[in-house]
Amino acid sequence: MTLQTVAGFPTHVETAGRGVRRALFIHCTLARAGAWSRVQAELLGKLAMTAFDRPGHGQSAGWAGEGGAVALLDLTARIAAELAGKPTDIVGHSFGAIVGLRLAMTRPDLVRSLTLIEPPLVAALRETPAHAAHAAFRADFEAALAEGDRMRAAAMFNDAMNPETPWSGLPEAAREGMARRIDLIAVENPVTMDDAAGLLAPGRLEAIKAPVLLMQGTLSPPVLTETMQALALRLPKARRVLVGGAGHMAPLTHPVNVAGEIAAFLKV
Repeated sequence: MTLQTVAGFPTHVETAGRGVRRALFIHCTLARAGAWSRVQAELLGKLAMTAFDRPGHGQSAGWAGEGGAVALLDLTARIAAELAGKPTDIVGHSFGAIVGLRLAMTRPDLVRSLTLIEPPLVAALRETPAHAAHAAFRADFEAALAEGDRMRAAAMFNDAMNPETPWSGLPEAAREGMARRIDLIAVENPVTMDDAAGLLAPGRLEAIKAPVLLMQGTLSPPVLTETMQALALRLPKARRVLVGGAGHMAPLTHPVNVAGEIAAFLKV
């Protein structure tokens, strides 16, 4: 474990495994690099793996907010690019998967393959009932934040996105940790809900030439299932797999299954 300056940002980096192929893992919002540890444990002899704490997470430096959601996305993609360094298999979960998409668009030379676990790019569903319903939920969530009720906002977000692990069953330390950083979810809203980064602009997804694995849990929220369907229609080399009995947090709840799908996809 090391703390280093990556793309000009103090970043906590972890490495594991001794495989011939290189893989970079990008965690979901409110987590940290260690969230991948149980997935990586299944791949130690197959991949040389790097993971990092995203800005504002874990032991990496805090993020001051300049430039909003797009600046945060681009900073994280630059960190990922520098850590990759050469063609690498990219594995991203949730917003980490959106970072993977951004990297594939800006530095395709560094992306050998993409494994995207439920990227919440709900903007792909604009002008649909699913998008409208999720936008209404997000408005209520942001109202709770505006009122300063971080615990309520965190509970709302958790139970909407991770119903398989309800707020009422989480340890107090987990609740407090989520509530401390819950504003990052709102920060990301322009990217996830409105596509402020232009990831869905005509031709952009279609231009990704790397093979893509779209992975989701069978118990994940319907809005994410519909998002995955929309992305699959536009990514030219995408295939979809389901993790039975898993929800949005499959890398934590079903790490053996997730690792198995990654290994099969990469043929390692």
